[in-house]
Amino acid sequence: MVNAERTPPDCPGGHDGMPESDAGRHLQNQLEILIQDFRRSTEPPMPVFVVHAQESRDDDAVAGLVRQLHAGQEAHGTRCAVAQDAYEGSTEVRRAAALVRALSDPRKWGGPKALYRRYAFPRLRLVHAIDDAVAALGDGWPSPAPGSPEAGQDQHRRLLDELAQQRWRPKNTARWRSGLPLFDMAHILPASLVTVLAALLARSEWYVAVGAGLVFLLLLTVLNYVLPGRAPIFLWLRRESRWFMTTTFLRAADQEESTEVSLLRPVRSWKAIAARAYDVAEALRAGGDFHLQLCVLALREDLRDNHRRWSWDLRGFKRPRPPMLFLPHADDRNGGVELIRAISDVRSRRSELDPLLVVAAVRAHDVERLERSVVQPAPAPDTTPPTFGVRLRTWYREWGRNLRAEQSPSRERSVLPWAMKIPLPHDQLGPLEEGRHHLRASARPTLARLVWALHTLVLVIALLSAATVMRADALHDRYCSASVLTANRDTRREPTPDGRTECIGIATDGLRFADWLPAPEPGDDVKALTADDETPWTVADLEDRIARQNTKVLDGHAGSYVTVVYAGPLSADTSAGSSLVKGAEELAGVYLAQAVINENSSVKLRVLIANGGVDLGHQEEMAKAIAAYAAHDPTVVGVVGTGRDLKSSRATTRTLMEAGLPVVSGTNSATYLPREFANWFSLAATDEWQTRQLGLIAAQLRTPDRPQYALVLARDTAKTDDLYTDEQARYGQGMLRRQGFTPLPQRRYTLTGGKPELRSHAQEICRGSRVPSVIYFAGRVEDIDPLMTQLGTEPGCAGKPLALLTGDDLSKADFAGGGQSVAPKVTLYHAALAELEKAATRTAFYLDAAKHLPGLRDHRLRYDSPALASGQTALAHDATRALFWAATRGDRPQSRASTWVNLRSVKIEGMATGTIDFTGAPLYGDRTGHSIVLKEVSRTTDGSSTPRVVCRRTAGNTAPLTQQECRIRR
Repeated sequence: MVNAERTPPDCPGGHDGMPESDAGRHLQNQLEILIQDFRRSTEPPMPVFVVHAQESRDDDAVAGLVRQLHAGQEAHGTRCAVAQDAYEGSTEVRRAAALVRALSDPRKWGGPKALYRRYAFPRLRLVHAIDDAVAALGDGWPSPAPGSPEAGQDQHRRLLDELAQQRWRPKNTARWRSGLPLFDMAHILPASLVTVLAALLARSEWYVAVGAGLVFLLLLTVLNYVLPGRAPIFLWLRRESRWFMTTTFLRAADQEESTEVSLLRPVRSWKAIAARAYDVAEALRAGGDFHLQLCVLALREDLRDNHRRWSWDLRGFKRPRPPMLFLPHADDRNGGVELIRAISDVRSRRSELDPLLVVAAVRAHDVERLERSVVQPAPAPDTTPPTFGVRLRTWYREWGRNLRAEQSPSRERSVLPWAMKIPLPHDQLGPLEEGRHHLRASARPTLARLVWALHTLVLVIALLSAATVMRADALHDRYCSASVLTANRDTRREPTPDGRTECIGIATDGLRFADWLPAPEPGDDVKALTADDETPWTVADLEDRIARQNTKVLDGHAGSYVTVVYAGPLSADTSAGSSLVKGAEELAGVYLAQAVINENSSVKLRVLIANGGVDLGHQEEMAKAIAAYAAHDPTVVGVVGTGRDLKSSRATTRTLMEAGLPVVSGTNSATYLPREFANWFSLAATDEWQTRQLGLIAAQLRTPDRPQYALVLARDTAKTDDLYTDEQARYGQGMLRRQGFTPLPQRRYTLTGGKPELRSHAQEICRGSRVPSVIYFAGRVEDIDPLMTQLGTEPGCAGKPLALLTGDDLSKADFAGGGQSVAPKVTLYHAALAELEKAATRTAFYLDAAKHLPGLRDHRLRYDSPALASGQTALAHDATRALFWAATRGDRPQSRASTWVNLRSVKIEGMATGTIDFTGAPLYGDRTGHSIVLKEVSRTTDGSSTPRVVCRRTAGNTAPLTQQECRIRR
């Protein structure tokens, strides 16, 4: 009884291939049952169905039945091939080999209803290529006649040359298919794709990556197809070559040459293939059954590969019906009988299943040539003889049970164990009765066909392409340096207040912050875009020089250097008048320190540059980028910079502290940072201490026993991150109160379009009944000119004595050069962080600056030279030298933890601002010995302004300033 689960349903409808006889119907049903098992992954053994008539008069009817089976299977979508009646060849074995050769044409398999793409026969074509090469060499090969031109040639070389001329393909095969060159798809295209991916991962532009891949593809194509007389470039990596070298069928017992093929050993692999090709060619020349059996072996291996389920394209799942070969006339004219014998012999020898199902018709008089059949003699008749269909299924089950034993070479006459001989009685070849149906295995497309198919691939590629484009856009919108697939995550894009884009983070992999600065346009202030008018360098100049220093350090001093990060404002906002001067001058000081250190020290200094944005507005993001980079670069020992006191300074310093990084700032005068963070070291006098020193001047402006008003005028910081202004205002208010002034309510002015709104404040200050004699200005240097304009023109203040006190930000003003001026009768007193004049006689700073800084070579520099007068460069230089000293104690690179500890023992003399001394700095407290200058600026008779030093201290001098020492002119 037939298992219902294994029985396919009836074939719906009719078609041209419907069986016309009862025997045909039963044979078609048996084929469909095998196909159903094949579809279910049970891998049933596929016999060679040899059908023959019991009477010679029915031979043609049997041949016609095979043709009907072929037409029926084609209608069901099976990949079918049918043999011709005759093939050329001197012997029957040769004709059988010619039949197999014809089957290597993919067009012979599958009609328009066949699923998935055509078959490929690379192994069979390789055998044919060697056979054609042997034929082309003539009868004299491999032993030419003495005296012939070939006698002195290496026969091995002759064979390889002939194969190279054939491109290791059979002769007379097309080099072009579907209008495209026959690329070595398995290797040339992947190699080109790897080239593209490598370029993308190197963060090249997408068009550079694609161009590199196309050039590489073109180069390999030229090498593979255009150059004459050579083997394909990736021959040893092809699947047919791997089979050719690994099949035991071709392994000779006495062969000593290596049969290994390896991606990493192309020469050795090529030699092994060449040796194997020579051995096979000699065997083909010798003749016999070897040629036919090798062709059959290659055919079945190709078919197995074409139906391999777990391949990259899941082709075995997409081809649920096994291939079928139909031989309507298997005889000596087409070598069909020899082919059946060869298939059985090869299968028995290999002991492996293959999907090929053969249906052959032989004439009655040729049956004895097959020698054996699994069909047993007919049993004695009983009352109800079984039908032909039942007998057919019984024969198949018995054949399957006997298959293992029948393949044994020790069995008598066990010649064709894989051939299942089926005699067809005359009564089964008659017309089929009406209403009889045949079966058809499921035609439902497999899941792999639906999911892992060309349309799915196109959809996936479209989705991946869209996702790649979106990701590339996202990377380019977010990071400063990005390619299609990757990005430099050490820097990010951020918007500036003027609508431009600035680059925030730490510069690595060749990134330059200067590339993100706005280009000067007609009418733009170059000072805001590059550096001070008197500064002969730009940020780009300094970045290039630092990069060259870093390259020398990494190339020649690996393991004997430390890395310092400069963190400063390297962006400019032209709309708000924000200047790049501070960042450019500080970066110059850091570079100068690096150049001097690397010229004179055995341990070298590498400098990385970090940008916190316009006025350090994004310093938190900058600090996070520095900390992330330092996590995988242990040579980073500390940070120099963060020179503005902002509301984000606490978070910034905490982030760097948690990363183990000490901070040495040249210009940040925050009072709270050294009290709250153990990793904070600053050369700048704190705001509280500065205002206390300005109190020495305020005390002289106070008239005893008389009410005297004072006022704090500060910039409004409600919508900004500025904390310096708040600190100055708070400490200034307390100082004025301590000096006995009657404080008026504090005033805050706002900015509109980057300019201060001071007119209404000036009117209320100057026209009121309580006009202050002292104003503490807690603002920025760029606001001083508008303020002086209002004070010099507003009735109540114009022409009347007025003192203006302010902090160290005014040290950036150029009063002597005419950059800024004061109003008539107004005297400006301000602090400066760097006392350069007295320290100038004991430092090499100015000689080093003239030697190393861009644009200053051969200049005679002084403490009051415009390029250095502000002190920003000097303070950054001294901070870098101090951090490097702590990081190289004992002339050996120190860890960042040791650097942090060593900073409290730093004492360096001969610096630009004096002696840098951290030895007395208490933990979480204020240190002494800051450099400080108190200056007085007054108006002269010609309208210019004259600055005068009131009193000063160089760095390292801990003696307190006194009122007597800081006498002012009244």
